[in-house]
Amino acid sequence: MKLHSLTNSVKRPSRKRVGRGAASLSGKTCGRGENGYGSRSGSKRRAYFEGGQIPLFRRLPKRGFKNPNHKEFTLVNVSTLDANFENGDTVDRAALLAKSLINDEKSAGLKILADGEISKSLTIVADRFSKAAIRKVEEAGGACKTV
Repeated sequence: MKLHSLTNSVKRPSRKRVGRGAASLSGKTCGRGENGYGSRSGSKRRAYFEGGQIPLFRRLPKRGFKNPNHKEFTLVNVSTLDANFENGDTVDRAALLAKSLINDEKSAGLKILADGEISKSLTIVADRFSKAAIRKVEEAGGACKTV
């Protein structure tokens, strides 16, 4: 293989040559029109530009309040734990991830809720529990431990 025998395998369109006379269809003003902002050098239209009209994103009102300290917890019900774990198991974040019952993205912690019934004696380790969930787990003979 020699340098003079190399060819480019990707075909690219040739550059548009402007200002080469009236016959080229982009001579004199080079396809920019006669006057105005777009005919000047360095002109760029910002995204969502509406011709000087107040843009839509500025016409719409701002609503509500975004709390920068808000924490989003991963929620798991006791019925899910009853269906997926055996009697006497220890349930924690790692065990739930191993069984693909929770997704670990952007979570401030694990919270156990009381939806459904639980009949197995489980030791549950989580960041938070609802009061009803603690009652149901302890009635079934299990234990709730807060991290």
